[in-house]
Amino acid sequence: MQRVLLLYPEFPDTFWGFKYALKFVRKRAALPPLGLLTVAAMLPSGWAKRLVDLNVAKLSDADLAWADLVMISGMIAQRDSARVLVGRCRAAGKTVVAGGPLFTSEYASFDEVDHFILNEAEITLPEFLDDLAAGHPRRLYATTDLPELSATPVPLWELADLRRYGSMSLQYSRGCPFDCEFCDVTAKFGHRSRTKSARQVVAELDALAAAGWRGSVFFVDDNFIGNKRKLCAELLPALAAWQRRQRHPFTFYTEASINLADDAALTRAIVAAGFDAVFIGIETPDEAGLAECNKRQNRGRDMLADIKRLQRAGLEVQGGFIVGFDSDTQSIFRRQMEFIQKSGIVTAMVGMLTALPGTKLFERLQREGRLLGPSSGNNGDGTTNFLPRMDLQALRDGYRNLMAALYAPRAYYRRVRILLREFHPPPMGLHFDLMALGAMLRSAVGLGVLGRERMQYWQLLAWTCCRRPRLLPLAVRLAIYGHHFRRCAAALAK
Repeated sequence: MQRVLLLYPEFPDTFWGFKYALKFVRKRAALPPLGLLTVAAMLPSGWAKRLVDLNVAKLSDADLAWADLVMISGMIAQRDSARVLVGRCRAAGKTVVAGGPLFTSEYASFDEVDHFILNEAEITLPEFLDDLAAGHPRRLYATTDLPELSATPVPLWELADLRRYGSMSLQYSRGCPFDCEFCDVTAKFGHRSRTKSARQVVAELDALAAAGWRGSVFFVDDNFIGNKRKLCAELLPALAAWQRRQRHPFTFYTEASINLADDAALTRAIVAAGFDAVFIGIETPDEAGLAECNKRQNRGRDMLADIKRLQRAGLEVQGGFIVGFDSDTQSIFRRQMEFIQKSGIVTAMVGMLTALPGTKLFERLQREGRLLGPSSGNNGDGTTNFLPRMDLQALRDGYRNLMAALYAPRAYYRRVRILLREFHPPPMGLHFDLMALGAMLRSAVGLGVLGRERMQYWQLLAWTCCRRPRLLPLAVRLAIYGHHFRRCAAALAK
């Protein structure tokens, strides 16, 4: 029997990590390592398995001593932590197996790893396991094939301490029909949206509910509406029926392209299934920038109207924005600020353009001799890995000033009110449980007494109680998010 230790490296402080917000709800990390938990379910049932997510727990010497085999997965943003982790495992004399986005892109720079399981594990992991059982495993397992997801198992949630996470995660599909120049999704997963069956998804929800989870679940698909026909005909009706049977224990959120706003029936079905938020890659209000990055789904449309339509239908729109396109001039920072403020997108993730390995952007910049080094994997850290057309220091300064302005208390709380005026979720999408009550009480002290935004905080809560009392839990959550975003924006100025 093999004893396998599954390790997830620590993330640096990022906007996506919600580190400073999680303290208000007594959680350690936003999401569990879904990929590792799924891989764990693919391993032989007779193996002993243990998970250590370094974002919520420390790796002890006893954990390493227990293991026969160590498996590490991670994203590019976890590169530095992964290097330390690999070194520690090798120093302990352990066989190290690595996979996931970081190692798929950069395996050549990790000499200390014994075996690489790259690309999609449904194909490469069984090959490694067969060779391991035969006593002659290779160092590298890779594939260009794209597997169907019909055999992807339910993640082993019992390995994770769910109490330490702010949300759970679930994957329905891989792939995206679009071809944005800067995005590595299609390079990794292709243009065809490959999906699990509704039965598989329901089984994963059953497992989460049986594990005691109640609250939000993130469908991590890069474009949830990539296969609209199957989504409408199979998954959404199954989700809605499951929510009714279980009395709505979960709220869902996901990522989708902005053309969701074109389909009112699909939007209604998504909301009826329990979704209350969607992340959309807006990128830029500039048509030249959209054309440059081949963001064809965003071109020639009134994106502000699209956003309002989704908000009124019951979806809080979160948005991704980018500065640093070749076509950008100094006016882009003002234009981004104006668009975001008018949109009521409270969670506006603005990043400097970076070139990820495998993308068409990376290939183009390599041909042009403009690459400066590897990407940090965190486009919100105020860095880029290529020489932009705009003066590099001007781009950095403009980005930092934009972030400071966006998350200054007055501008931020103004966006919250714009959203709350437009947002109309169904009653079952609103929860005010003990965790939300605790967060409100802690925010009353941390933000309402000690925070420099205390005037805006109390004004928002008073306004919400008078105008939109049903949305008080959302108002409190967004106030807490603002605290986190301001801390991250302040770090950029250092």
